Amino acid sequence: MYFIICVIAVLIDCIVGDPKKWTHPVIYIGNVISFFERKWNSGSDNRRRINGYLTVFLTVSITTGSVFFIVILALKVHLLIWLVVEIFLISLALAQKSLKEAAMLVYDSLEANDLSEARKYLSWIVGRETNQLDEPEIVRGVIETVSENTSDGVMAPLMYALCFGATGAWCYKAINTLDSMIGYKNERYADFGFAAAKLDDVANYLPSRISGWFLIIFTKCETAKPFKHRYKNWLKDAKKHPSPNSGYLEAATAVQLGIRLGGFNRYGGVESFRAYMGEPYETMQRIHIKKAIRHMYVCTWCVVITGGILYAIACTWG
Repeated sequence: MYFIICVIAVLIDCIVGDPKKWTHPVIYIGNVISFFERKWNSGSDNRRRINGYLTVFLTVSITTGSVFFIVILALKVHLLIWLVVEIFLISLALAQKSLKEAAMLVYDSLEANDLSEARKYLSWIVGRETNQLDEPEIVRGVIETVSENTSDGVMAPLMYALCFGATGAWCYKAINTLDSMIGYKNERYADFGFAAAKLDDVANYLPSRISGWFLIIFTKCETAKPFKHRYKNWLKDAKKHPSPNSGYLEAATAVQLGIRLGGFNRYGGVESFRAYMGEPYETMQRIHIKKAIRHMYVCTWCVVITGGILYAIACTWG
């Protein structure tokens, strides 16, 4: 049943996206996290770490419990109401259209030769400084964001939805939101956000690798390099990323597009270097943004089709 629900939810998210005139549930999750962070991110390092664990437990419990309650209540009212609620909540947990729209704002600005606008729109979706970036670096920022969020914003919640419905999808969204808000290795969050970062690493471990595998197998390769060469480079480069999961998407994207991701970024006036991934057979161009978006859709439907195959097998054996 969850397979059919997820297919409809994916289509709704792809075509309609999120409602524009209301507050997305992730905002409420963020408000909960911010409340706990203001109250508890103080004291000794050990106290902060304990409070961080408690923040993770409460945030995930509140989110998962709320969605579970809504779903059960809908089921008690009527099966059709339950189906509508499940579809609606799962579609909200996905980010295909919103990710595409954010990337295309930058692309359209580059098409209009308006670097200032492109830098502004890029700053909405990345943490690095963008005010001095040239076009290839702007493109790199978009591609890295789309690649990473293909797993975080689409593939992972979809996989959890296929297994556990809307409750599973939103449990993951709570974990991922915690990581995006407090899972940083800086002075403020190193201890308080420790549990959030580690839990997100665990939750996204399989989705990121499955997503990267689908990407390297099923998307169009823009180079003449044989599969064995690309597969080997993907696995090698993925481990260079500071995140144990994000590299599997970014490295696969770089290998398939024949570009090099990674390099120097500036955060708060401080320059940092992220290891290179991929070989620069091509200079990054704005068209690569569209190709990265296409990768997202290919991976999404690979998950849906795989879910359908497993569902058919389960029904046959059942």
